[in-house]
Amino acid sequence: MSTGPADPELAPLGAVLFDMDGTLVDSEPLWAVSMDRVAVRLGGSLSPEMATATTGQSIPTSVGMLLEDLGSGESVEETTSLLLALTAEVFAEDLLWQPGAEELIDALRAVGIRTALVTNSPRTLVDVALAGLLGEHRFDVTVCGDEVLDGKPSPVPYLTAMEGLGLTAADCLAVEDSPSGTAAAVAAGIAVLVVPSEVEVPEGPGRIFASSLLGATVEELRHIHREFRRFVHRTG
Repeated sequence: MSTGPADPELAPLGAVLFDMDGTLVDSEPLWAVSMDRVAVRLGGSLSPEMATATTGQSIPTSVGMLLEDLGSGESVEETTSLLLALTAEVFAEDLLWQPGAEELIDALRAVGIRTALVTNSPRTLVDVALAGLLGEHRFDVTVCGDEVLDGKPSPVPYLTAMEGLGLTAADCLAVEDSPSGTAAAVAAGIAVLVVPSEVEVPEGPGRIFASSLLGATVEELRHIHREFRRFVHRTG
């Protein structure tokens, strides 16, 4: 694995690691649609509070929370299978880019900065997105929620992506939209550009906020990464 320059302040931006749901694609409302359809089949409905609470969580965690909220005795495994089947149908029909996301990824890759997809969504759904809207050619590495022992907010998905890229946290920048995803990247030592969508992300160290990716440039991401490395160098 590359260790980068001896001085972490000098580490160039080698890769940008993107979350998927809510960050690259406007899928959080689609998840809410499929979660509500599951809830209806179980004799209830998805409350606004539950929709907020499950945003950014792993699918088993979200399903467990939904079942508890509904007081349902259905198993997490069977309910997860139903949720994934319904969500795949919705993704195939209605998935859209978040503003500026497609342009930013293409601009990064055009100048040789690598990209990774790091998501709590399972491989079956990610493959639907990659085969359709996102395009497999846009990512050097993809890490899905069902391919790691612990999903976000654990740092494991980001650590796994960096290992696959052969890079360290000093080489990377993450882009996230949720509290759990931001916490995962920060715990992995990666600076985060936060573009909140459905749930407000609290301020804290290692995170810089933008209203969206619309108009975001490669130089802006390089600047964010450089300033974070300088901060780490001064305070470390």
